[in-house]
Amino acid sequence: MIRIPRTDHPPERTRKFHQAAIVYLHYAILYEAGAYVLLQRGLFPGTRGPEWVWFVTGAAIAALVIVLLWWWQNVWFARVMWVLVALRLPTLFEGAFFGSDLQIPPMLYAAAALVVLLNLWALARAAWDV
Repeated sequence: MIRIPRTDHPPERTRKFHQAAIVYLHYAILYEAGAYVLLQRGLFPGTRGPEWVWFVTGAAIAALVIVLLWWWQNVWFARVMWVLVALRLPTLFEGAFFGSDLQIPPMLYAAAALVVLLNLWALARAAWDV
């Protein structure tokens, strides 16, 4: 069994990491569901390999992030995740406010941007709040 070293944080900080893990779980579920809808409508980019590989890879990465946020509770990991999640915003804002070349409604981009912002808020509380 793999043991993840746990940082001893005060209970308030531990709750923030747990909250960040739960918010990231919902973020991942929404992204997987959104990708599934795109697949059903023929808008999933199939030129990058089999779709199931992307779904499994996304679920595996999400599970790893959730486990590390919940048990490892490393502030630098949360900060790196904050930056990686924030990198989604430019594409989402472009799709929401300027449209996209695909047949995806701008509201889908706007909703995804809101979910990303909520995830960033939870990650920031875990990463920087004392």
